Amino acid sequence: MVITSKYNPLIKEIAKLSDKKYRKICGKYVVEGIKPVRECISAGCTILNIICVEGLESEFENAVIVSRAVFESVSSEVTPQGVLAVVELPSNKLKVPQDSCILLDRLQDPGNLGTVIRTANAAGYSEIYLINCTDPYSPKAVRASMSGIFFVKVYQGTNEEILGVLKGIPLICADMDGEDIFSFNSPEKFCLCIGNEGNGMSQEIMKRARFKVSIPMRETCESLNAAVSAGIVMYHLKYDKKR
Repeated sequence: MVITSKYNPLIKEIAKLSDKKYRKICGKYVVEGIKPVRECISAGCTILNIICVEGLESEFENAVIVSRAVFESVSSEVTPQGVLAVVELPSNKLKVPQDSCILLDRLQDPGNLGTVIRTANAAGYSEIYLINCTDPYSPKAVRASMSGIFFVKVYQGTNEEILGVLKGIPLICADMDGEDIFSFNSPEKFCLCIGNEGNGMSQEIMKRARFKVSIPMRETCESLNAAVSAGIVMYHLKYDKKR
């Protein structure tokens, strides 16, 4: 049977998941696209529903088939591929990181947040702590993470809560006035801190920082995008010592 009504209960539920508050209340989020859905499944995420247009049902077991018009009514993509999954939000309780980790302070652009998660996964940082950031499970952030969100643990909490679990771990803050990252020798285990796109790191975190590092730039450039800066520093801290 093919669902052709936008007022079907499942379709109405999926449409509501575009809202952050509703995602939090019901503990679900949406993953869209053929490759992301496949990777979400292979990562072992808890898939609650898969919906797809006719012709794709053979690729996704137990998928609910909908008309193209119905699918487009709940899609967040400009050119929908015709498949999405409703996924259970992971309930990661705050705990001490096992290895070097990332702390993001008040990142507000979902594209930046998703890109940082994507890069962190690629670079081998599996634990990411968020303080007052945009929702990492919004459609735009999930899309920008390029499936990285499925392979890292994201922890969210207040300044007090997160700095509490990071107690004793050297904080390395990316800061315009810090030491040149390319001459910096990092400790074996650390937490790299990236601040808000416009205002940088909060004073509370800066006071706790053991190190501050910066990326050298030409005088003609005032600053780098937060996600670009994070990527450069992440890779240097993780791999330069291994040369």
